[in-house]
Amino acid sequence: MDAPTNAELPVVVIGAGPVGLAAAVHLLDQGIEPLVLEAGSTAGAAVREWSHVRLFSTWGEVVDPAAEKLLASTGWTKPDPATYPSGGDWADLYLRPLADALGERVRHDTRVTGVSRAGRDRIVDADRENRPFVVHVTHTGGGAERLYARAVIDASGTWATPSPAGADGLPALGERAAEARITYRVPDLDNPAVRARYAGRRTAVIGSGASAFTALAYLADLAKSGDGADTKGVWILRRGISGSTFGGGEADQLPARGALGLAAKAAVDDGHADAVTGFRTEAIERAADGRLILAGEDGRRLDPVDEVIVLTGFRPDLTFLDELRLNLDERLQAPVALAPLIDPNQHSCGTVHPHGHRELSHPEKGVYLVGMKSYGRAPTFLAMTGYEQVRSVAAAIAGDLESADRVELTLPETGVCGGAGLFDAPDVTEGGSGCCTPTPQLIQLGTPVAVIEADATETSTGGCCGS
Repeated sequence: MDAPTNAELPVVVIGAGPVGLAAAVHLLDQGIEPLVLEAGSTAGAAVREWSHVRLFSTWGEVVDPAAEKLLASTGWTKPDPATYPSGGDWADLYLRPLADALGERVRHDTRVTGVSRAGRDRIVDADRENRPFVVHVTHTGGGAERLYARAVIDASGTWATPSPAGADGLPALGERAAEARITYRVPDLDNPAVRARYAGRRTAVIGSGASAFTALAYLADLAKSGDGADTKGVWILRRGISGSTFGGGEADQLPARGALGLAAKAAVDDGHADAVTGFRTEAIERAADGRLILAGEDGRRLDPVDEVIVLTGFRPDLTFLDELRLNLDERLQAPVALAPLIDPNQHSCGTVHPHGHRELSHPEKGVYLVGMKSYGRAPTFLAMTGYEQVRSVAAAIAGDLESADRVELTLPETGVCGGAGLFDAPDVTEGGSGCCTPTPQLIQLGTPVAVIEADATETSTGGCCGS
């Protein structure tokens, strides 16, 4: 059977998270029918997996303006814009009502397994751009289906593909064998079963971003509680500790984000966590009592821990897009035009230049990676970035290039310079210029964690803003 023509086909949106649902609303505003395919059983399925974590953005910053208008027509009342939702709040009070408002345009329990051009594999040029996209899906209850689309917006995020503990980007030796004692998510310590897993235990936290800050703060709170005596965190950092390690603090334009870093610093200063710096995990070994020993590339072996929390970031799953012609940065796996704007090796001041459909486009015309997926392996994505992305993309698909090119977005700064990708740079200029602050001084943080064979080495990571 011949594939249908493009004219009346919907735009397939992969993922019913915040950015995917916003994309659907913006498409409707352009007079285009969306079809949102969600692998989970409900909207915001990934968000619900961290429902216990509070966002560092306010309600006023995590509700898409076009979605708000659609919801208002249903009688929905927006929560106080100045308050901070948890992941559960975001899912229950915004994402679920938004999916309900979109109705049958959102299909749950539908996992995308492949995207291609109808009748054309990756190597075929002939008549390629005139062919619709074919989207292969499987259903949770069984069965598979082929769907056709005029364009595809992938807003599936990166939640399902966390990065490993291994410092070389691959799982550390023994990491998979030790998976029963490892988690790649911030634990919900309000859950009694989860709380019992960490209470009174020694837990390694690997990572240096907001998630690691949150985990350290949670463990510190547990240590101070009645049932958490002897709870101890061991914070594993691949770089040294400087004034920028804990984020922007009071200088962060998102106060709650700055507060996370201050809470992590307090956890260390108060003795609830020890910091191990310059440690790149090579192997995770078993101690005689079943606990885990982290071994570093430099030969250090840390004292045994009961649990390991790996919070080293996320990466995009590109396997189901393999038949499409994508132009991705070789390092970040982000669109090549976007990558220089978000590359932590260069861009280090916490701001992102406004970007839209042009930066998100690929050689395969009509395909866009948006939201967290568009950032590849880069950190610090904000919801408002994704909302502006999909507004521009929807306008571009509709042919309204004037609107699509009119991209305006001002993001709050982190209050700190020095990109994460700079931590190994041997020669970092001291002092400041442009938007940079002077190189921070090293901070003394309690008693160093005990290690076997060698002491931790601290290195300064001052930095300047890349262009």
